[in-house]
Amino acid sequence: MSTTATKERIRNLALTHRPRRLRRSPAMRDMVRETRLAPAMLVYPLFVCSGSGVRREVPSMPGVWQLSVDEAVREATGAEQEGIRAVLLFGLPDDKDETGSAAYDPAAPVQAAARAIKRAVPGLLVVTDVCLCEYTSHGHCGILDGEEIVNDATVGLLARTAVSHVEAGADIVAPSDMMDGRVGVIREALDDAGFHDAAIMSYAAKYCSAYYGPFRDAADSAPAFGDRRTHQMDPANVEEALREVALDLEEGADLIMVKPAVHYLDVISRVKQEFNSPLAAYHVSGEYAMLKAAARNGWIDETRAMLECLTAIRRAGADIIITYYAREAARLLG
Repeated sequence: MSTTATKERIRNLALTHRPRRLRRSPAMRDMVRETRLAPAMLVYPLFVCSGSGVRREVPSMPGVWQLSVDEAVREATGAEQEGIRAVLLFGLPDDKDETGSAAYDPAAPVQAAARAIKRAVPGLLVVTDVCLCEYTSHGHCGILDGEEIVNDATVGLLARTAVSHVEAGADIVAPSDMMDGRVGVIREALDDAGFHDAAIMSYAAKYCSAYYGPFRDAADSAPAFGDRRTHQMDPANVEEALREVALDLEEGADLIMVKPAVHYLDVISRVKQEFNSPLAAYHVSGEYAMLKAAARNGWIDETRAMLECLTAIRRAGADIIITYYAREAARLLG
């Protein structure tokens, strides 16, 4: 083909194939958009403490507060009015001990908030984090023998905690501890207590990430020594995440989670492709705090960056996104 004929062919193809036709206007872009966000797929985390009228902003997480039960109800009610269908509760107990006994105390903040939220907003799903790190005096996720977490004894307390949450009104319990076998034991404990309809959202692939720092400020859950590398996953591993997810599904998990989200989009995608089960992803505190810090310095457009992050998580395969931006995003998406 001659040079002239080649140029003519390219010109004709350019006239025929013009992808920009579908980008011309907001209405056109909206109509052909492949990945869509909706308030109903967002879960709003809340940090609950004792007292009344308490609303303490977390310094490293602007827009996130430690809330007394009445304030948590207020936040949950507002979230439901904006189209959000679920909140995720974390507790800040008044007292801690070596075994985290406040985790399964019926009067503890999470249980009190679950009861109050279900009374005030019965259609809102209450999800509760099940772990001991917020309740232990040493800040680790289970019972210690020296400096080592004892897996099976810890699992028994996690199951007791999960039952107490469901007794208080939780619809979904979310074990985040990464102990081996805990999903199966929790499922059995819930069934034995007659809670056959209570669902389990397992933190199936929870990585030992550097992006949890602000959360530990919010939940007062930093370990007093060492770290969590013996039970949380190595950030370098993907195949291991698939094995963890398979085990949790086999043990009875109804929903599975990858945490963190933005820095693990490849893991989200692999998990969704491999299992096609309801999949949550946690847009974690460090990912949130980085956007907030950059926005406060005028370096990024926060609204656009936030929606871009959440869209990326959804595009990777997440059906559910846990994010501190839930209410801000819901107001924009609604």
